[in-house]
Amino acid sequence: MGPVFIVLVHLGCLLVVLEGLGWAAALWAVALYLVRMLGTTAIYHRLITHGSYEAPKLVWWLGSVVTASAGQMGPSWWKAHHQAHHRHVDTAADPHSPLIARNRWRGFWHSQIGWLLSPGFHPSELPADVEADPVLRLIDRLHIVPPLALAWLSWQLGGWEWLGAFCLSTTLLFHGVATVNSACHLAGSQPFATGDGSRNNRWVALITLGEGWHNLHHGFQGSARQGFTLRHGKVVTLPDPTYRFIRLLEQLGWARRLRIPSERALLARAGSGH
Repeated sequence: MGPVFIVLVHLGCLLVVLEGLGWAAALWAVALYLVRMLGTTAIYHRLITHGSYEAPKLVWWLGSVVTASAGQMGPSWWKAHHQAHHRHVDTAADPHSPLIARNRWRGFWHSQIGWLLSPGFHPSELPADVEADPVLRLIDRLHIVPPLALAWLSWQLGGWEWLGAFCLSTTLLFHGVATVNSACHLAGSQPFATGDGSRNNRWVALITLGEGWHNLHHGFQGSARQGFTLRHGKVVTLPDPTYRFIRLLEQLGWARRLRIPSERALLARAGSGH
């Protein structure tokens, strides 16, 4: 159902052309984008997949429902694929590397959306820790329910115009997340030595609330903060809204034990591209 839903929301963007997009609907689209992008980056990615901080189970559950409503599938599926990416980065076993194709445009297409339509869409193994949680497992199996419920809510609030706003927001979010797979392995800087094609890309970081600092992420997968680079032998921090959100959770008592690499560790990982 995941790929079918993504195709349908792409087609649903035609509603924006047919119905227009007023200020209220546009604000609804922006709000849905930001909230669900934070769910993807702070919950699915940095918490559930990499354990870069600890949080109460309620944060895991609510964050997973929010992220599933973006069409990002369930937490088991998401973690399984992302772990496969790190385990086999930029090889034929990587589910969405753009570098395995000789033609860069073909590689970009594969990593941006083509892999969802391939047999590799189904992970060979699901993460045991997520599967052991009955609530997360239920969200994973019923992952199509939150996006359909949010689409219905959008239509109830503002008719076809707001449903179009939902489709536009969901489509943009899908491609925003996908650019981490594609653009961040094709263009950008490599301040850290990782032995793969991961790159820091400021434009991707902008649209993904900090996930575009992908080279740092590959160097320090468990870091709650990805906004680091090296300049002239010094550590420089970069904008990372997802990290700020995690810090907010920490202040509210909903996050603890944030993992951040030391300055010494960052400098020790310096690559030739810094």
